[in-house]
Parts: sequence; C-alpha cells; structure tokens
Amino acid sequence: MTTSFANSNEKIIKSKSRVQKHGEVFTPKKIIEMMLNQPGIKEACEDLTTSFLEPAAGEGAFLVAILRRKLDMVAKTYNKNIAKIENYSLLALSTLYGIELLEDNTYACVMNMYQEYFAFYNEQAKKFATRPKEKVLKSAKKIISSNIEQGDFLTRLKADGSPIIFSEWRPINLMKNTTNIRVGRTQYTLDEIYEEVNKSLGEIYEQEEEDKQISFFDAIDDEFINDENQTTRSVRYMITNITDVYLEEVEEFNG
Repeated sequence: MTTSFANSNEKIIKSKSRVQKHGEVFTPKKIIEMMLNQPGIKEACEDLTTSFLEPAAGEGAFLVAILRRKLDMVAKTYNKNIAKIENYSLLALSTLYGIELLEDNTYACVMNMYQEYFAFYNEQAKKFATRPKEKVLKSAKKIISSNIEQGDFLTRLKADGSPIIFSEWRPINLMKNTTNIRVGRTQYTLDEIYEEVNKSLGEIYEQEEEDKQISFFDAIDDEFINDENQTTRSVRYMITNITDVYLEEVEEFNG
C-alpha cells in the first residue's frame, strides 16, 4: 500500500523542466508539519527569539508554517493590548530568514510571508476594535524584504555576484513586561555569519551603488524612497522601536 503525503489539490512540482534544471520539488504541507513537530524543533518554533534560516525557501512553505506557530504564541501570550500584539508579532517575523535561487519563487515567498502576517494582524486588530497601523505594516514589509534574499546558498552570492546580506534585528530591552520593543539593526553578509564575525551594533554593510537591491515591495507599491543618508559619511542604523524600522534611520558616528 502506498501512502501519499500530498493531497490531490497540492502541487509539489511546477514543471518537469524546473525539476530537471533546478531540482525543484516542493515539500507537502503534511510533511512540513511532521518535521516541525519533532522534539526540539517544535519548541524552537514556539520561541519568539529563535531564528530560522531556510537555505532553499521556495515559495516559503516552511517559513510561513513557522511564522504561523510563532504568531499563535504571540496571540496566546501577549494578548493584553494591541501594542503588545504589534511589537511581539514583528519580533517573531524578524527571526525568519530565507534564501531562494529563483526569482519567481522569491517573490512568492515574500508575498506569502506578508499575507500570513497581514491576516494575523488584521484579525487581532478587529478583536481590539481597531485597524492595522500603516507603520506596523510598513515595518513588516521592511523586515520581510530584508530577511528574504534571492541568491545561491552554496556560493553565498546573489545572481549579480554581490554577497547575500541579512539584517540582525537585536532586541535591546526585552524583559517580561516590555511593550515597546527597541531593536538595533546590524547587517551581515552570509560569509560573515558563517565566520561568526562580531560587528558593532548598527553597522551597515557598504555596498556599491549598482549592487543595491530594490525590495519587491518597492516594485509593487511604487514607493521608491530616496535615502538622503547614503553618502560617504560613516553612518549606522539607530536603535529604534521595532514598529518604526521601516524608517531606516541612521546616525553619524566616529568609526
């Protein structure tokens, strides 16, 4: 007797040519849930500060499933007011990272992550008789677009040959009764992460202008923000409220 782990409506391949060229086969949802329920992994999925990196993210099936579990913990643990929901849901989102080789999959992954977050936030806002705040949604977009990269995990490079870069969103005031979480954002290349390079809080990886990547959300929203701070000055990301990270505020410092 053969056991099927995918239901009849669930696609695990897009085309034979993609399987042959890229080895692309999507993991059935039932298998994902079984894997995430393994001892140790299950507990990590319910810990809002535990980070996950999916090196072949596809359309984000694993990341979305983990995000859903983390958001469930937010709803159970931080349900006293909408401010706590906003802050801790963004904290949960900030711990999830993905790398995907193919552009269409990367786009789908980003959109699926945001859709999952928006659905959760919208539902929670209704419970508190309010509406989702624009700045929270913008911060969610900024976190997702910074944490999901198109590139090759094996070479640790993007398609244009520039390094894969991730942002660490480090909470600096996380205590039992914290409502407004403040974070320090620091950029690392994937090589630096592997080499366990220590960086000062807020450090920005200096990229050549032509290597800078436009967010998928920029293309969708048509909101191209001119960053006046991108000069030759020594700057770093300022410590900020997690609900305001979309502002990407920087400050000068003596390097």
